[in-house]
Amino acid sequence: MKIAIIGGAGKMGRWLAAFLSNIGHEIIISDINAVALSQISQKLKIESASAAEAVTDSDAVIVSVDIDNFEKAIQEIAPFVKPAQIIVDVTSIKQKPVETMHEYCPQARIMGIHPLFGPGARDLVSQNLVLTPYGEEEEEFAEDIRDYLVGLGARVSVMTPSEHDSMMSVVLGLAHYITIVAADTLSVLENQARLKEVGGSTYRVLTTLVESVISEDPELYATLQTHLPGLAEMEERFQQNAARWANMVKTGDKQKFKDNMIELKQRYA
Repeated sequence: MKIAIIGGAGKMGRWLAAFLSNIGHEIIISDINAVALSQISQKLKIESASAAEAVTDSDAVIVSVDIDNFEKAIQEIAPFVKPAQIIVDVTSIKQKPVETMHEYCPQARIMGIHPLFGPGARDLVSQNLVLTPYGEEEEEFAEDIRDYLVGLGARVSVMTPSEHDSMMSVVLGLAHYITIVAADTLSVLENQARLKEVGGSTYRVLTTLVESVISEDPELYATLQTHLPGLAEMEERFQQNAARWANMVKTGDKQKFKDNMIELKQRYA
């Protein structure tokens, strides 16, 4: 199969190009960054072209661009999409991108895919991916894609685009938010190295999370924080809970703190 990757000079686009080429697919990449496109094309020894040419000459298209430029990219390739041509996106948010693909490319076979790993992965073995079919016909298509990905060693979940975004608001949005706030709080403390020396397992887990998150792409994290549905309300709830627990500490109300922790344990039982 010949696969076009729109955004092929980006980090994930490059990873996809290299991986899919290595497992036997013919790859053609396109990107608005002409210099990076030429460099990646030469490095990976794969074909490059304009978006229009890439879509016209391929059997399937993977759109690997950031969410803010996604609609523009789909509008650009839409006139060249053939009937039943496969169009896949790999953004971290699914509802809006899937709706956009259906709006501009209704003749295509569309699938939203979220790879829950970064471009540092060696392959798909034990990596999590989510497929987000849009309707009954796409559910059958999702099963075909799922079988193919599982054959490559991946762990695949299937859900609707809206269910995906709701879950990502928790597993990505809220988790990132809490860790970033913790990083901000810890960053002003002195003797960071000394703190690590005396820190127990809980503190080591916290600093591992902090170091992992703050080393990631700020553009991606800002995009997730500002686009995931319901995240602002969830973070506000977190702030209210944080203030409630902090007030128990401030007032020295040991019994109330203990009672609340017991209740929390029961909720998780």
